[in-house]
Amino acid sequence: MMKKIFSFTFLLMAGCFLNTCLAQQYSFIPDSLDSYIARGMKDWKIPGLAIAIVKDGKTVFMKGYGVRAIGTGEKADENTLFFIASNSKLFTGTSAAKLEYEKKLSLDDKVTQYIPWYRLYDSTASAMITVKDLLCHRLGTKTFQGDFTFWGSTLPKDSIVYKMRYLKPTGQFRQDYGYCNSAFLTAGQIVEKVSGMSWQQYVTENILQPVGMNRTFMNTTGITQQTNLAVPYSNAFGKLEKMPYDEIDNIGPAGSMVSCVSDIVKWINFQLDSGKVNGKQVIPWAVLQKTRDANILTGSRKSPYYPTHFRAYGLGEFMTDYNGRQVYWHTGGAFGFVTNICFVPEEKLGITILTNNDNQNFFEALRYQVLDAYLGVKYVDRSQFQLQLQQQANAENQKQWSKWEERLSKKNQPALPLTAFTGEYENEVYGIMKIVNENNVLKLVFEHHKTLTASLQYMDTNEFLLTWSHPGYGKFAAPVVIKDGKVKSIEVKASDFIEYDPYLFVKKN
Repeated sequence: MMKKIFSFTFLLMAGCFLNTCLAQQYSFIPDSLDSYIARGMKDWKIPGLAIAIVKDGKTVFMKGYGVRAIGTGEKADENTLFFIASNSKLFTGTSAAKLEYEKKLSLDDKVTQYIPWYRLYDSTASAMITVKDLLCHRLGTKTFQGDFTFWGSTLPKDSIVYKMRYLKPTGQFRQDYGYCNSAFLTAGQIVEKVSGMSWQQYVTENILQPVGMNRTFMNTTGITQQTNLAVPYSNAFGKLEKMPYDEIDNIGPAGSMVSCVSDIVKWINFQLDSGKVNGKQVIPWAVLQKTRDANILTGSRKSPYYPTHFRAYGLGEFMTDYNGRQVYWHTGGAFGFVTNICFVPEEKLGITILTNNDNQNFFEALRYQVLDAYLGVKYVDRSQFQLQLQQQANAENQKQWSKWEERLSKKNQPALPLTAFTGEYENEVYGIMKIVNENNVLKLVFEHHKTLTASLQYMDTNEFLLTWSHPGYGKFAAPVVIKDGKVKSIEVKASDFIEYDPYLFVKKN
C-alpha cells in the first residue's frame, strides 16, 4: 500500500513539474512572440511578415507585421498574399496520391507509361523512373540543377520536361537526394494526363475548394491584379530593393501558388484532422498517409543545433523527429519571398510564416522558436544564432565584391577587341546565349528569358565581372577561355538562389 501511495505521489509531482515546464514554454507565445518578431524583422530587414499558429483545432495566433510594400504604409495582415513557391509541392504530391487511391494511376508506374518520350541522362534510370521518384527528389541530380534554364523562362512545360535528359547527375539514382523542381513539373504533367484536367484545375477542384481555400491562387500570371498582395524585396547583393514578381507558371506544380496565412490555416487544420474539414472526410486519410511516407533519407545524423536525428522526404514534404515528435514541413522561395508551412500531428500543432525578403533565415528561426516553445525545448535565441552566420556570410560577400571593384578600378583592357567576344554561344542544357556590343559595353542576351540580360566589365586575366539586370541574380566573375587568338567559351554564374553551378557557354562562331 505504501508503494502505491509513493508511486502516486511521485507521478503527481512529476506531472506538476511537467505542467509547470510546459506553461513556462507556452508563455513565450503570449508574452514574447510579438517583441521577438519585431526585433527579428528589424535585424533581418524584413518589410512584411504574416504568421499563424494552430493548436488543438484552434487558431491561437494569427497576425500580420510590418508592411506589404515599403513607402506606402500598407500593412501586412492575415489576408496578405505571398508567393508560397515550393509549398506548392505538397498539393502536387497529394494530387498524385489521391489519383492512386482512386486507382487511376500507381505511384510505382513508370513515367514513360504516361510520357513515352521521357528520358533522363542515364538510360537505365530512364527505363526505371516512376511517378514516386519524381515526387521525392531521388533522381541523383544536384539540388536546383537545371533551374537557371527553367526558372522564369519562356520555355513551355513539355520543353522543360524534355530538357531533363541533359541534366548530368552527380549522384546515384534512388540513392542520393537532390532537390529537383523539373521533376515535380513532370509529375504535374502526369496528373493532367491521368485526370483530364490541368494541374491548376485539378488542385482547385479536388483540394482548394473542398478545404475552403478561397484566397489561394494557382498561377503567378495576373497575380498583380489581386488586392492585398505583398511586394517582393531582397538585399542579397546590396541594399534592400524591390524585386520583379516571378513568372513561373511553366514549372507550376513545383512552385507557382500564391496564398495567405488565413487560407493556409485551413490547409494545416485539414492536415491535422486527417483529411477532414468540419468533421467531414474530404480526402481519404490514406492519401495523406501516403504523402508522409519517407521515400528518401536526407540526413541521419544528430543535429548539433536542433533536437533532431533523422530527416527524410515524402511526396512534397520533409519530415523529421523533433524532441521526440514527428514533424512535417516545407519551405518555399521565390525572388523576394521565403515562406514555410509546418505541422506536428501528435501535438495538433501547425505553424505557417510568410515573408517578403528572400535574403534572411528569420522565417525559419521563428518556426523553430515556436516549435521549441510548444515541444518543451530549452529556450535558445534561434534568430540571433542564425543572424551571426548571416552576418559572417555577408562580410565575406562584401570582401569579394570589394576585390572585384578594385580590379575594375585599374581599367585593364582585354587582350582582344570587344568584337571578338560577340556572337552566339551554346550550352547543352540552356541552349543559345548571345553576346552583343551595345555602345562599347558587352551584354548577354538569353534565348529563353525575355527580360533577363547581363553586362560584362573586364577585370583582368581574361575574367569579366558579370552583373545581372535582375538584381536577384547578383554579380559574379565570368572567366573566358581564349585559345589561338579566339574566344572559345565563357562561364556564366547566377545566384545560388537559382542554381549552384555555373553554366559553360561555348562560342559557335
